[in-house]
Amino acid sequence: MSLLTVGSVAFDALETPFGKTDKIIGGAATYITLSASYFVRPNNLVAVVGDDFPQSMIDILQGHGVDTEGLQIRQGEKTFFWSGKYHNDMNTRDTVEVQLNVMGDFDPVIPESYQNCEYLMLGNTSPAIQKMVVDRLTKRPKLIVLDTMNLWIDIANDDLKALLPLVDVLVLNDEEARQLTGDYALVRAAATIRKMGPKTVIIKKGEHGALLFQDDRIFFAPALPLEEVFDPTGAGDTFAGGFIGYLAKTDDTSFDNMKRAVIYGSAMASFCVEKFGAERIIDLTPEEIQDRVGQFVKLSAFSVDM
Repeated sequence: MSLLTVGSVAFDALETPFGKTDKIIGGAATYITLSASYFVRPNNLVAVVGDDFPQSMIDILQGHGVDTEGLQIRQGEKTFFWSGKYHNDMNTRDTVEVQLNVMGDFDPVIPESYQNCEYLMLGNTSPAIQKMVVDRLTKRPKLIVLDTMNLWIDIANDDLKALLPLVDVLVLNDEEARQLTGDYALVRAAATIRKMGPKTVIIKKGEHGALLFQDDRIFFAPALPLEEVFDPTGAGDTFAGGFIGYLAKTDDTSFDNMKRAVIYGSAMASFCVEKFGAERIIDLTPEEIQDRVGQFVKLSAFSVDM
């Protein structure tokens, strides 16, 4: 089943307690498509970069089977750039610098060859851009997954709420769920969000795992305990890519299969944090992924004597 991802392809400059790096490949769509590439092809990308974006990085995406026909390269302009510094706890960070550059007026163009995609991943961009993508598809995909963040809840709340009835799954973190609903209790917050439109809600809790809500059903996936978290940048996007990639591969959107997809997404995210940027998820093997999924299974398996 084909997957279409729309979002940012960018440069990141990162500093963590373990070191720092200058410009490396980043952006929500980069992490999503790389993660999804281990599960699904065609794996189509719609994004925009400037002419400063090196061909070698595009080659990495293409080497993973990512179709870049929808990647706009704007001549004479610069690629979106984000710089951040993480605190010692690795859960909080400061944004040092943001340069919107080509993302400031991104106009997503959907190639004709992408029009029949069965699965759509709306990576973290403004709700206005995300809605533009939905409106420009000639056929509604089987499943639309939306990722958002606190910035859009704050400055584009009306646009976001207008978009929510058009999507099937909303992915956000616990802080954002509380911000969107005004409710600290995540079970109630998820119920409120489902009334806004999405049938399914995934609330990420970082090192404490993820919650999946649908109707009156709840599933909790733990995070894998790691001795060191080297760089959490892109972990949430990597999770989303693994989640929708697995669903597209299996072509099964049942709640039981979504539970499996959450585990696969969590496994992919656990790889992402082991090195800077997207470095770790570029060279994974199928055996590594299955072994990591097995660790998640062992982590939560138990028996009960009644």
